[in-house]
Amino acid sequence: MTLLRNDNLRLRLLEPEDLDLLYAWENDSSLWTSGSTVSPYSRYTLKEYLAESHLNIYEVRQLRLMIELLAPGTAAGLADLYDFDPHNRKAAVGILLDPRHQGKGIATQALNLLADYAFSFLKLHQLYAYIPVGNKPSEALFRRCGFSISGTLSDWISIDKGFSDVLFVQRIN
Repeated sequence: MTLLRNDNLRLRLLEPEDLDLLYAWENDSSLWTSGSTVSPYSRYTLKEYLAESHLNIYEVRQLRLMIELLAPGTAAGLADLYDFDPHNRKAAVGILLDPRHQGKGIATQALNLLADYAFSFLKLHQLYAYIPVGNKPSEALFRRCGFSISGTLSDWISIDKGFSDVLFVQRIN
């Protein structure tokens, strides 16, 4: 088994050449409600982040990987393990896919590769994610990849019109 790769894509570490894409994605305010971003990132901050992206998950408790299509070698999005807890063998997971690449099965492949890596190599017991209620594509993605809804967190995130509930999903190995 080849980790972090299949016939169509690979998950790879971030490179300095990814700065422009990372800058565009991180500063797209339409994506902020799906994460915890509350303000834009500067190129300098992201450049510093890239300089330290080689540190391993045990040091920084996070692993961010670029989703790269093998043909034609195009970056399509990001796959994250964060809030890594080696003692309890769990991590949160996040997927960001560029809108140009959505609806093609890429996120499903990337999330399955990430889960396989987390369970087989990192020996994690569980992965989990927070999905804003109403984000049906994300909910469907996680369900396709074997995640189950474990609960609903009421008024968990702030949105334009007040607060929104969030689904808490888990995949136990």
